[in-house]
Amino acid sequence: TNKEEKRRKDTIQIKSMDDAEFHPMSDKGREDIEKYRRWMESNRYPESTVQTYTSMMVKFLRFVSPKEAEECTSEDLVRMVDEYILPKGLSRSFQNQMISAVKKFYGKVYRSVIDVGEISRPRPEHRLPNVLSKGEVRKILDSVANEKHRVILSLVYGCGLRRSEVLELLPADIDHDRKLIRIWQSKGFKDRLVPLSDKLIKMVDQYQVHYRPVKYLFEGQTRGSRYSPASLEKVFKAAFQRAGINKKDITLHGLRHSYATHLLEAGTDLRYIQALLGHKSSRTTEIYTHVTIQSIEKIRSPFDDL
Repeated sequence: TNKEEKRRKDTIQIKSMDDAEFHPMSDKGREDIEKYRRWMESNRYPESTVQTYTSMMVKFLRFVSPKEAEECTSEDLVRMVDEYILPKGLSRSFQNQMISAVKKFYGKVYRSVIDVGEISRPRPEHRLPNVLSKGEVRKILDSVANEKHRVILSLVYGCGLRRSEVLELLPADIDHDRKLIRIWQSKGFKDRLVPLSDKLIKMVDQYQVHYRPVKYLFEGQTRGSRYSPASLEKVFKAAFQRAGINKKDITLHGLRHSYATHLLEAGTDLRYIQALLGHKSSRTTEIYTHVTIQSIEKIRSPFDDL
């Protein structure tokens, strides 16, 4: 509709304002971005991915302006890395997202304009995930007085869910008979089943009696609307601070990391953990073998044999 078209153009314009040193985007550039957005939406990309990739392409097209998308080469992306991303000290994650967005755009919207095979990525950082102990998780959950907030955080930890996964849950996704949660079309467009403990089932049932959600399991201030991702991050941050845990750089995603690590410490096979987390590759799951306390504690230092 015309209203939706205007909303999309307004969104692009707003996102274009965050780098004042860039040139304004041309009408042709706006058409290209809209074509890119429609392609991703028709292929059922998550809303967060659509927003991230379109905003990255807006930055790229404004950076190369007055050149249009069809006039660009891989050297323009290299130049953006060298003249914008690195001088500003932007993260590897930002650089990777920019490269992914540009490669997807030229692979699907403007084929053969840029040889996507020529574009390389930054060397990956190998960082261990931040993990909480079971006692620390308990402190965080015990510090939450609001029932809705406590149930959301409990599901994130108790089922190892991503933020988007817990916020997309519908009441019908809870399978009481089989004690499972159904996760639909998550990262990588994959469905999966995750076991749900009796304790969590009871918490979710009591929550639904008190809140009576009409669409999403966890709704925002307006009934039927999805709970805000930013609000959930604030809920976790506040609970973490109240718990008084002396660790840095722990985010909501740390509960998912902790779920996987605690499963591994309890002897769960890595292949099952991979399936529960929805990881495409076992290499992604294997990082948890480096942070399990029980495995590390069993290693005997050669110094003891001196």
